Amino acid sequence: MFKPVFLALPVMLAAAMPATAQTDAPAPMDTAAAPALPGGSEALRSLELSTGVQNLSNGFGNWRDVTLKGAYGVDKHVLQGELSAHKRFGENGTFLGLSDTYTFNEDWFGSVALGVGDGAFYLPRYRVDGTISRKFLPGRNLVGTVGAGYYNAPDGHTDRSLSLGAAYYFEAPWIVEGGVRLNRSNPGSVDTQQQFVALTWGRNKQDLVTARYGWGSEGYLAVAANRQLVNFDSREASLTWRHWFNARTGVLVGANRYSNPLYRRSGVNVGVFHEF
Repeated sequence: MFKPVFLALPVMLAAAMPATAQTDAPAPMDTAAAPALPGGSEALRSLELSTGVQNLSNGFGNWRDVTLKGAYGVDKHVLQGELSAHKRFGENGTFLGLSDTYTFNEDWFGSVALGVGDGAFYLPRYRVDGTISRKFLPGRNLVGTVGAGYYNAPDGHTDRSLSLGAAYYFEAPWIVEGGVRLNRSNPGSVDTQQQFVALTWGRNKQDLVTARYGWGSEGYLAVAANRQLVNFDSREASLTWRHWFNARTGVLVGANRYSNPLYRRSGVNVGVFHEF
């Protein structure tokens, strides 16, 4: 009944929040469009190349990012990878993420992901994330997700998180999502909470437009090698458009705005994707 819109990259699957209090650090697998219902009949083989620029206020300069993502479906597994190069706060960094999403049966699927940075202060030393999801209702169009994550940063702080959420797939063309993430950062046992809502409009192989809004508190955010913002509120809004030229190839365009007590960040990203 529901074929994949496109397979959401695992730790963000269906209802996950950004997987750590370090919101401006890459998640192991980031996605800006609607989640999918795994287990469809279409095998997934895809590549996506994107680039983005962000402008920060208060003299924090500009960011630049280039990201290559790939997915390969085999049997009940979807293996995915991400390699990204960044220049943030005047320092270059590289991030690698790998994940596996496994469909247990018609109702259950789960994922595990690992991400590592190259030592740049704004990237994780390493992070591990996992989710388990279940489909509900006769049409299996309500998906509930529970996730957990661990983030180890170069500055020595750690995050442990638990996320809960849900996505409801209408017949067409709407998908509604919401979720909450609880996080504890150390040192200091800093407890924070973030939540988000998202709305997707469109149809597979044509157009998908996703609006997302997240708000709440964060534990640690590194803005320099020896400087962190600790226990603060932040907000982020984004709008993403994914357009197919044909059944296999398309483009994506996105815009976002993020704010915390230290700076505002706004930017755009563009990319191309091809499904084999």
